[in-house]
Amino acid sequence: MSSGVSLQAAQVESLAAKCPRRYGPAAMENTVFKICGREEWAAASVAGEYLGNADDARDGFIHLSAADQVAGTLEKHYAGRTDLLLVAVDAEALGTALKWEPSRGGALFPHLYGPLPLASVTGVTEIGADQ
Repeated sequence: MSSGVSLQAAQVESLAAKCPRRYGPAAMENTVFKICGREEWAAASVAGEYLGNADDARDGFIHLSAADQVAGTLEKHYAGRTDLLLVAVDAEALGTALKWEPSRGGALFPHLYGPLPLASVTGVTEIGADQ
């Protein structure tokens, strides 16, 4: 990747292995992902919930990605960052606050309308810098 960080497929697969991707109502059974900085996540850990970053605040929802969208999101929105974490979230635990809406090229992306409760997080892993 030219973004300065690499996301190994195994990292995403290990977090999403229990939940194959589907669209629509069945998507509530999936794991969704948030890419965020270490400092953002440290603040969320203290607060007990993640409120999103500046882009999330601007758009009125927390941007999430399905497993097969993470690499593209990383490339498009986080190029050059080396302080990143990949947060795996139980989509079902988010309930009706999670909406699947068209975004890049009409693909459905998960958007969370409200804070991300830490109780819904199933894993956090560092996204390593390119060597």
